[in-house]
Amino acid sequence: MPQTAQSFIRLPEVQRRTGYSKAWIYRLMSQRRFPLSVKIGTRSIAFVETEIDEWIKQRIAESRGEAA
Repeated sequence: MPQTAQSFIRLPEVQRRTGYSKAWIYRLMSQRRFPLSVKIGTRSIAFVETEIDEWIKQRIAESRGEAA
């Protein structure tokens, strides 16, 4: 099975892709309704790009009444 490369994206890019504010992203994360961040440094977090892309695809499918 081929391994897909994983890459990180930072919060401003996640905000740009989702249209959500930082506060709303953190609220959804606390409710386990958004992909969790990964600690990449002492004071740094990032998100797994494929998880964010999949989350966006699921929201689109749900809005169109499709099964994700």
